[in-house]
Amino acid sequence: MANDFVKTFVQMCNYLQEPCHVARFQNFCGVKGTFPVKTSKPDSGQPEQDSTGLRKRFQQSSDISVGNGATGDAAGAQVNGMQGDNAAAPGAASDPDTARAKPLRRNSLTGDVGQEFLIHNKFLFYLFTFGTELGNEMFFIIFFPFVFWNIDALVSRRLIVVWAWNLFVGQSTKDMVRWSRPASPPVVKVEVFYNSEYSMPSTHAMTGTAIPFCLFMLTYGRWQYPFLFGFGVALSWSVLVCVSRVYMGMHSILEVITGFLYSLLILAFFHPILDKIDSFYMMGHYAPLVIIVSHALGTGAGAALATYVNYQLGLLMDPPLSSLPLTFPSISTSLVFLSLLRFLIGVAVLLVTRMIMKAVTIPFLCRLFGLPSDDVRQARQHMKVELPYRYIVYSVVGFSCVCVVPLLFRILNLA
Repeated sequence: MANDFVKTFVQMCNYLQEPCHVARFQNFCGVKGTFPVKTSKPDSGQPEQDSTGLRKRFQQSSDISVGNGATGDAAGAQVNGMQGDNAAAPGAASDPDTARAKPLRRNSLTGDVGQEFLIHNKFLFYLFTFGTELGNEMFFIIFFPFVFWNIDALVSRRLIVVWAWNLFVGQSTKDMVRWSRPASPPVVKVEVFYNSEYSMPSTHAMTGTAIPFCLFMLTYGRWQYPFLFGFGVALSWSVLVCVSRVYMGMHSILEVITGFLYSLLILAFFHPILDKIDSFYMMGHYAPLVIIVSHALGTGAGAALATYVNYQLGLLMDPPLSSLPLTFPSISTSLVFLSLLRFLIGVAVLLVTRMIMKAVTIPFLCRLFGLPSDDVRQARQHMKVELPYRYIVYSVVGFSCVCVVPLLFRILNLA
């Protein structure tokens, strides 16, 4: 019985890991690849690549297989590993409902911009682009400071702890499992990824699940709002991020499900002890040493050190327990203006800090390790430069967010 269960479970995992399911979902959502065609000449039997680089409609016998393991027909062309239509032809971009696109961002280490693809459903493209941004580091670099400066510093501090540990555990698991990204073709790479990064589990799915549900658990009862509203927002956020990773061609279905469940396990472990962790960061005699030694993520380390400094200097602004539950203030012009002003000034400080630290750190590390510093992109391809660079730069950014910027607000009378 146990052996049958294990065998069935392994078979199901292998099935969910297959890239053809990702390709089918992309095709269903209107994403079409422009992979080069390879046909066989009757006289030579050698493949010939179409010079335009786009898949065109061509006649093919029913015994010729396409990229996802399916079989073609006399009228079908392979697009994104699926059977295509006239929209896959070079003239398809003239269709008002079709748009040509490049991957959302290029690889910052290699400069790879990816393969062009066709979008037949613009609404889903923008929806899942928004969804994948909800799990990106850049979103959290904006989201956490906004919550810290304008809404609830305590909630933001604890969210950063959960976010940092999810990323650390998820990335460590990736490096141990070492599963490659879904094969392309048949999968269309709507987003370019680092060649050196593995894919199991999806850290987007992890942070995109842990953060909204942790936000809900930290704020429900602390702030006054309906339970169903908070839970619905958290669930919608999580589902949108998870599904967007399949749409982007970045992860298989199995990797997304694993990331979702993995994050819930990590959240179940950390949520009950978040209060003790936060208290230790503020009052522990050896907190700075423990933070530096234990944190593998620069942003988390910087924010934790700033929490300690804020408490020692009496700069923490947490509301007293007697004031709970908190109520949202009425929206006014002055409130919106001050919130936006704090946010813009704070982000400007963080961007300048990041720019200065980047300009200083990379040449320093290159000199330390005896590497040329004239080509920043080439230097960052060395892990002995890239890893400490990220840790140092984002430690300072995290410290600035939690300590320096709030202190600046006090000086400018914007706190």
